[in-house]
Amino acid sequence: MIALRDGLPLVRFHDGSVIGFERGWLISALVRAAESAGYKKWWLADHVTESVASYLEQDFNEHVVTIPRIEMAVCSVLQVIGYSDIAGFFRTMPPPVRISLEEIARDAGEGYELVFFGLLRERLQTLVGADTEQIELRDLHRCVKRLRSAKNWRSDCSGLCGEIVDFIRCELGRRTPNIYLHLT
Repeated sequence: MIALRDGLPLVRFHDGSVIGFERGWLISALVRAAESAGYKKWWLADHVTESVASYLEQDFNEHVVTIPRIEMAVCSVLQVIGYSDIAGFFRTMPPPVRISLEEIARDAGEGYELVFFGLLRERLQTLVGADTEQIELRDLHRCVKRLRSAKNWRSDCSGLCGEIVDFIRCELGRRTPNIYLHLT
């Protein structure tokens, strides 16, 4: 028997790819739909996601759920709580592409910031050409500490951290302003 993480089914996308159910992915899609419907700081995305997750965990009896089934469950919850206007804008997005900035820094070598920025530019450019809607950049602080060869966070780390964030925003904003970016 296969034990699924958190008792939730896997999610099958339109292209046939399968990933584990991620609450953050669904929350992002709900926030985007709410913003499109005119709700700038909609606070119910977490609650709707938990309702859908609860349904999938307790009442859904299959190991894989399709995107249309998730969309139907989300729209049903939105209609029940009186937000059918958001349901009209809701659509699932492909899962985020995840990039570890620390891995790029490791590839560049400690102290080689110029190489790091070149590698990062190449990586971002490959994503821009694809149908990427969400990018999750991880390990920013560990990346900076590696590039600065710092065991602990120092004042010069803050400056480099800001440069990396500005660089990413510039690279992505110039080419694709509609990509949802999340830095951790």
